[in-house]
Amino acid sequence: MRDRQWILVCTAVLLAVWPAGSALGAKISGRASTVLEWYDDPQEDTAVPIYQYLLVNAQQITDKGLSFAGYGRVATDLTNEVDIDSRLYYAYLEQKELIADLDVRLGRQFISTTAGASVLDGLYLKYHDWGPMDVTLFGGGDVTYYEGYNARDLVWGAEVSGRFVDRLDLGLSYLQKWDGSDLTHELFGLDVDYELPGRAAFYNETQFNYLANSISYFLIGAKYFGDPKWSLRGEYLYSQPLFSSLSIFSVFAADEYEEVLAEFTYKLGPGLRSFARYTRELYLEVDDANVFEAGVEKIRTRHFSGYLTAMYRDDDEGQDLKGFKIRGAYYFNKKLEAGLGLHLDVLERRLEETDETTSRRYWADVTAHLNKTVSVQAKIENVESDLWDRYTRGRLRLNVSF
Repeated sequence: MRDRQWILVCTAVLLAVWPAGSALGAKISGRASTVLEWYDDPQEDTAVPIYQYLLVNAQQITDKGLSFAGYGRVATDLTNEVDIDSRLYYAYLEQKELIADLDVRLGRQFISTTAGASVLDGLYLKYHDWGPMDVTLFGGGDVTYYEGYNARDLVWGAEVSGRFVDRLDLGLSYLQKWDGSDLTHELFGLDVDYELPGRAAFYNETQFNYLANSISYFLIGAKYFGDPKWSLRGEYLYSQPLFSSLSIFSVFAADEYEEVLAEFTYKLGPGLRSFARYTRELYLEVDDANVFEAGVEKIRTRHFSGYLTAMYRDDDEGQDLKGFKIRGAYYFNKKLEAGLGLHLDVLERRLEETDETTSRRYWADVTAHLNKTVSVQAKIENVESDLWDRYTRGRLRLNVSF
């Protein structure tokens, strides 16, 4: 409900800004997409959700460079079988150089730092070139948590980043989240990037959970790209579930997860690359697993695009998994492109309205460009899931750019 209210407010703002922006010479662009789906829900009833998406960008609303960006959807199920939410993903006004070196954003926006991320309704300030540093401050209502529009549930934080030594970028961030009057998260983040020009890069991200007095996320890696035809990447990852301090799970010991990864890529030709990847998954309560992946990927340079990937997961508990992914698409002309795909015995998780963990999918899709601004996309796929039985999903999308 709150997202629908936000969408109505933003629509009113857009209708007010549009004629004023046109009179002032603003550059307005965007895309409207109408999407119709149909599929069986867990009770084997057919759901027919319909979505109306709107993406809008308005540049140079004023002579000082004020801009607006918004993206959201209104949704409902025509058969009333499943609950489909309307959503406002972002909608904010942005002013570059409000004063010297200070950028400002106001509204709903996505904030991402190593200390944490949030969608917030609030204010974002970034001050550039304070010596070698950029300083960012942000705060507002935490969209993930609150149930109504009030000042009780907040998120705020700061980030300092810059190039303090030649080729060495450093960032330090801090974030708090509040649920009512209770502090639920307090996190510190550190990120480090160092590059040897034209040869290699080294990077690290560390997140520290101050309330639990523990590291909740740690990533360190290196990539070699000195040869134009091949590259090599290695990473170590440590992760621990991050719970709100108000959650009952915060008082229990959480399982840690570790991962070691090595990846080799080789350029076979224009738009064509191959890769081989090994991942060692390390668990505390269950046996470790070895995951092998190899494949080729083709970016469309003329007519054909696609990929072929084989994967094998091996562990001592017998939960082996052998599967592959394949997709091919052909660009016939400026008007038409079509494709086929199959993911066989590959676990894939998608979190939308429900948790959909699929093991097999095969589909056909087609895109028709009616003119420079209007296109139609259609896709039909058959899905097998551990959560649901086999079902068929169809999707029809009409895109209008402006």
